[in-house]
Amino acid sequence: MEATQFIEIFTHVRILIAMIISLSIARILSGVARFLQHPKRNRISALHLLWVFSMLLELILFWWWGVRLSKDVEWTFVAFAFQIGYAITLFLMTALLFPDDIAEYKGYQDFFIQRRYWFFTLLALTWIIDISKAIVAGGNISSTLLLHASVTLSLCALAAFFKHPKIQIAIVLIYISRQLLSI
Repeated sequence: MEATQFIEIFTHVRILIAMIISLSIARILSGVARFLQHPKRNRISALHLLWVFSMLLELILFWWWGVRLSKDVEWTFVAFAFQIGYAITLFLMTALLFPDDIAEYKGYQDFFIQRRYWFFTLLALTWIIDISKAIVAGGNISSTLLLHASVTLSLCALAAFFKHPKIQIAIVLIYISRQLLSI
């Protein structure tokens, strides 16, 4: 593939991914702004805010990692589909953190606990996509990727099973630690 054609494809892919990531970040920032505008309207919880921070960090890391793709990826439709699938999954997770309406719940923590299966299934899916992408791209799966994926998939299973807020907070703190270690 010619260098000019590669740059055009990469630019096209990055624009679409950036749009999805931008929508995700906008959803998070709008949700946080609602807390600032109406602090007494809905109950705010440490558990919810920790996952909000974690998702914002995940979106930033995904975007930053994507900048490096210009050198590492031969863009095929499959590579494109994995990247878009990953971005869409992150968007859906932000939608679960800041739903359109939580009137029938006691607050964001109650909503999160009730919808945790969806959230942690999507989080697990991001890692399944990442590993599948590595396999399809040539089977080069690093031990670091396997370690991070194993930790995350184990945390997802635990978090889907346990609904106690203190256990959930411990899980999100471990996950944030894993994210920070990956930087």
